[in-house]
Amino acid sequence: MLGVVLHAPGDVRTEELAMPVVIEPTDAIIRVTATCICGSDLWPYRGIEAVRGPQRMGHEYIGVVETVGDAVTLVKPGDHVVGSFVASDNTCEICRAGYQSRCVHQVMMGSVGTQAQYARIPLADGTLVPMPGQPPADLVPSLLAASDVLGTGWFAAAAAGAGPDKTVAVVGDGAVGLLGVLAAAQLGAERIIVMSRHADRQELARRFGATDIVEERGDEGVARVRELTGGLGVHSTIEAVGTQESMDQAIRATRPGGHVGFVGVSHDVSLDGLELFFSSVHLHGGPAPVRRFLPELIRLIWDREIDPGAVFDLTLPLADAAEGYRAMDERRATKVLLTTD
Repeated sequence: MLGVVLHAPGDVRTEELAMPVVIEPTDAIIRVTATCICGSDLWPYRGIEAVRGPQRMGHEYIGVVETVGDAVTLVKPGDHVVGSFVASDNTCEICRAGYQSRCVHQVMMGSVGTQAQYARIPLADGTLVPMPGQPPADLVPSLLAASDVLGTGWFAAAAAGAGPDKTVAVVGDGAVGLLGVLAAAQLGAERIIVMSRHADRQELARRFGATDIVEERGDEGVARVRELTGGLGVHSTIEAVGTQESMDQAIRATRPGGHVGFVGVSHDVSLDGLELFFSSVHLHGGPAPVRRFLPELIRLIWDREIDPGAVFDLTLPLADAAEGYRAMDERRATKVLLTTD
């Protein structure tokens, strides 16, 4: 089968790989029908995260179950499924509290690699959620988005307390930030301020429900957000980047008593304890428990109430994954969908 392998920063290849097999009785093997490139895949691609030898890539996927282990009872061959980017048993105490991404038996799907024609899914019963049937072709991008970026944006909005009568700021206009806009709108936010300098992303943000665009960054961006909110700052902020500047901007744009939902993978971010103390803001985030939201997200997509697949602005065959990485790295694409046929 074909799969994507990163050999060194900037050196990603589609190669012939061995077919996956059931290892644990809780595994399933799926035929991947669509996968994609995540913004977090760019960290090792750019050399910001260490690349220790050839590594499989990808953690977002939808597919059809081919084979299941003896202990799998909730999904069966032939099921069309969406899975989270973190495999979880969905039964441990942490999972039952709604934090499946921190399951005591968690497996990060990036260690498995789902930018491939087939993939082994650990803890299949807890990780995979069947769709109502074979998805129409036009819903495939949206269902794929549910595997990570939609669920992550949704968690960020929930962690930020987005809802009726709330003003929300979104720091980051990548796929997660844009889908945080969609989530905040769905949760009933009254006003959504998006920090963005890119006209195409601004347009999509407005389509998803943004009411205001702020192009300034850093302290100037914070000042502009406070100007738009009568000097108080927003009730809720989604941080979807993971840099020092984005975290500082998120905290400083939030009013006392407000909430910051942070889902950008942090790189060299530190917090000033005294500033945090006097900000009186709530911080909540981390790896999104996508599995918590998947059943409802699949329903909303299937019923065509939301269209998160609009974040994909480039579709390529798996064989051309290297071009997809280049396009995202050079900001010629917001998010790249890879077809596996």
